[in-house]
Amino acid sequence: MDQKEEHTNTFNKLEAASEDRLTDDQGKAGSDEELKQALAARIEEAKALQDKYLRLAAEFENFKRLAQRDQREYYRFANESLLKELLPIVDNLERAIKSSKERMGSGGLIQGVELVLKQFLETLAKFGVRPVKSVGETFDPSRHQAVAHVESQDASGKIVVEEYEKGYLLHDRILRPAMVTVADVPRRAGREGDKTSPSTDESPVDTE
Repeated sequence: MDQKEEHTNTFNKLEAASEDRLTDDQGKAGSDEELKQALAARIEEAKALQDKYLRLAAEFENFKRLAQRDQREYYRFANESLLKELLPIVDNLERAIKSSKERMGSGGLIQGVELVLKQFLETLAKFGVRPVKSVGETFDPSRHQAVAHVESQDASGKIVVEEYEKGYLLHDRILRPAMVTVADVPRRAGREGDKTSPSTDESPVDTE
C-alpha cells in the first residue's frame, strides 16, 4: 500500500469515527429530553395523587365526625320508645292523686302515691325526660296540641289556659306534646275601634 492510500484510509476512519460520535451525542441528547419529559410526567402524576389523597383524607374526617355525631344522638335517644311508653303511668299516678284529693281520701295513701310519682319522675329525669311548660305560656304548635279554644277578654294572644295531659321533652326533642286549651282574643275585641259603614246589602224597598 502506498502512502496516498494509507492517508486516504486514515481520513475515512477519522470521518467515520466523527459521524459515530455525532450520532451518539444526538442520541444522548434525545435520551436526556425523554428523561426530562418522563420526570415531568411523574411529578404531575405525584401531585395529582397527593391532591386525591388530601381530598380523601378530608372526606374521611368529615365522615368520622358525622358518624360520631350520629352515634352520640343514637345513645341520647335510644330509649325514646321505652320512655314514651312509661308516660301513661305518670298520667295515671297524677290522676289517682288528683281524684283522691277531690274525694278527701286517705292522706297516707295520697302521700305514698305522691312519693312514688316523685321517684318515678326523678328516674325519668336521669334519662333526659322533663315536662313541657304549658299553662300561662304562649301556644307553641311544636310543643302543644290544642284540643279546645276559648275566647277571653284578658287574652293578649294565643295563651294556654288549661292542660289536659302533660307534654314531655327528651333532651331537646319533643317526646309527647301537651294537650291544652288555648285562650284566643275575642273577635269583637279584635275589631274594637273600627268604624263600620252602614250595611249596603239591604234589598231595595218595593214601592209598588
